[in-house]
Amino acid sequence: MDVTLLPDLPAWQRLGGAHTAEEIAQQPALWSNLAAVIDGARERIDAFLGDALNDPNQRVIFTGAGSSGFIAEMVADQINAQWPADMRALHTTSLLTHPALYLQRDRPTLLVSFGRSGSSPESVAAVELVRAQVDEARFLDITCNADGALAQRGQGRSDTLSLLMPPASCDRAFAMTSSLSCMLLAALSVFERAPWAERTARLRNLAQCGEQAVQAWDAPVAALAQGDISRVIYLGSGPLEATAREAALKVLELTAGRVLALANTPLGFRHGPKSTLNGTTLVVMLRSAQPLARRYEQDLLEELRRDGIAARVISVGPAGADSAEGDFVLDVPALPDTWLAPLWLVMAQCFALQRSAALGLTPDNPFPDGTVNRVVQGVTIHDHG
Repeated sequence: MDVTLLPDLPAWQRLGGAHTAEEIAQQPALWSNLAAVIDGARERIDAFLGDALNDPNQRVIFTGAGSSGFIAEMVADQINAQWPADMRALHTTSLLTHPALYLQRDRPTLLVSFGRSGSSPESVAAVELVRAQVDEARFLDITCNADGALAQRGQGRSDTLSLLMPPASCDRAFAMTSSLSCMLLAALSVFERAPWAERTARLRNLAQCGEQAVQAWDAPVAALAQGDISRVIYLGSGPLEATAREAALKVLELTAGRVLALANTPLGFRHGPKSTLNGTTLVVMLRSAQPLARRYEQDLLEELRRDGIAARVISVGPAGADSAEGDFVLDVPALPDTWLAPLWLVMAQCFALQRSAALGLTPDNPFPDGTVNRVVQGVTIHDHG
């Protein structure tokens, strides 16, 4: 098929991918809109959080399912490093099955829920579970849907703060793209220790970088996706490990599982997963902004390129002297990896979209038979009593 670029929405409409293409391309504009949302909500946020994050006995659980759970993984460690409170990421899919491992009745707990629709059965059940099993429980719901169950159930409750993302972030397509990046950046902004003006400035700076990424990477990513690629390996360290998992999920979702996608860390990849390489494998290293991590990443990149087993070995990340021809690089501000992750996800989202179309699938709905759904179905919530 001919390469179709993101701005060509009529062509994507014919291919069944117009919503996905538009929702990837609109992200930088939404990040600018999010800055205004955060600025308008900062008094409510400060009043709700109070001084709780300075209390070592305070627990904060970041949670979600699927891509929303990966948001939790991406943000938790970055935020935990800034505050005395104990913070962790925990997928709702684990919280619901083993609550006794994670909840303590006498320990104050803030549950931070991420939800595009806010109506998945696990999201709603997790809130009800924590409210029932923790005496001092509070809830921060970061969601894209004002009409979803999370937003509706939190209305008028003193124990709940609902933070709504810009309306256009509630993706119409199957895959989470703009919803994910907005919720991720919202969480970082809410829990960042820097002054509010610096937080919103970061969002606007990232929006400018995002515009550059979309424009510069659109055509080369589309060309990359036309190759004979049956496996994709995303590698990332620290918070970028979860980013790699999200990137791999996008490939699995949008290709309906026809392209195998895995994620690992640069150091962990040698411990067995390297055996998955073959002549139709694309390896994508998500590069850290941290010099130490980059040295480990560079070692593996050079090793994989010397081995010559994979079809392509590329990296995505901040521009640097160690970048190679064919890498996707960007000049970015000096920010932690978690803040930069949405930029690298732009590349991964574009690749998944283009690979889906190259396989003749319909990216907006890669599962027309309904085996997998935009809002998960078929979940029975069992009594935790």
